[in-house]
Amino acid sequence: MSADIVQLKDEGTQTQVVIAGATAGLVSRFCVAPLDVVKIRLQLQIHSLSDSLSHHGVREPVYKGISGTLKQILCEEGLTALWKGNVPAEGLYLSYCALQFVTYSSASRVLSSDTLPWKLNPSAVSFIAGAFAGTVATTTTYPLDLLRTRFAAQGTEKVYKGLFSGIQMIQANEGMKGFFRGLTAANAQIIPYMGLFFTFYETLKPIVHATPLPLEWMGSADGTSGVIASVAAKTIVYPLDTVRKRLQVQGPSRGMYIHRNIPEYSGVTGTIKMTLQREGFRGIYRGLTVALVKAAPTSAVTVWTFERAMGVLKNLEARDKRVQV
Repeated sequence: MSADIVQLKDEGTQTQVVIAGATAGLVSRFCVAPLDVVKIRLQLQIHSLSDSLSHHGVREPVYKGISGTLKQILCEEGLTALWKGNVPAEGLYLSYCALQFVTYSSASRVLSSDTLPWKLNPSAVSFIAGAFAGTVATTTTYPLDLLRTRFAAQGTEKVYKGLFSGIQMIQANEGMKGFFRGLTAANAQIIPYMGLFFTFYETLKPIVHATPLPLEWMGSADGTSGVIASVAAKTIVYPLDTVRKRLQVQGPSRGMYIHRNIPEYSGVTGTIKMTLQREGFRGIYRGLTVALVKAAPTSAVTVWTFERAMGVLKNLEARDKRVQV
């Protein structure tokens, strides 16, 4: 495979990939945490802006747009509320990004090997490796994703007092399956998302590198390619993300979150059907605007930080080799 296509998979040791991926996840997660809380609150809001769809007649705060939701959270819950669920989310992003990049790197090397009886084109390698990496990382780290969603969905009344008490309560009340609510929707989303993201990214990167436009403000051509790829892929698969969030807050604590009128959903198709019936097509795309706003800095910071961290690690390795010689 041409070295011009992407740097994510063709250089660096497994250890370097893990360290760079974990660093990228940590930095990007902290930067976009407030937007993530806003997105989750909007996705779980089942009533329309006119409150005509309030479940069982319960009327809860209606969030309107990104700025309106931010202001309401700040007024009602304070600044720290914008980082609710950040502890499990940091663990999620650290482990997820590390697993994602190392799995993508390994899978790409295998699929591009000259020892295989067939030859895949670069786009096919990117799609398969990206989808596989996303599935492995999502399944392995899913309990942290569920905890992040439930903490972000909490209002002033605490459902879980802390991370460990939350784990204990879910285990006691819901069993192990409680940590994996919505996993089917997550994997159904991540397979096409990661495949499309890496395909778009690797296709765009050489094109953007060749453009004469000044892209430093976007974090270089790598960051720009990551932004465009993420926005395109996320828009395509977004309904499954909404389904995942709504399934994650099912269970005995369903009526205790900031939105006390969350219906009881069952399965991916059942959630999609009920959402379309009650809220229309807009319901499954609720929160898309903030998701796209979040996707841009997340992808740009993640990809840019990963490649810069990898560069630092390679320079340190080269310096050590020169010293040894």
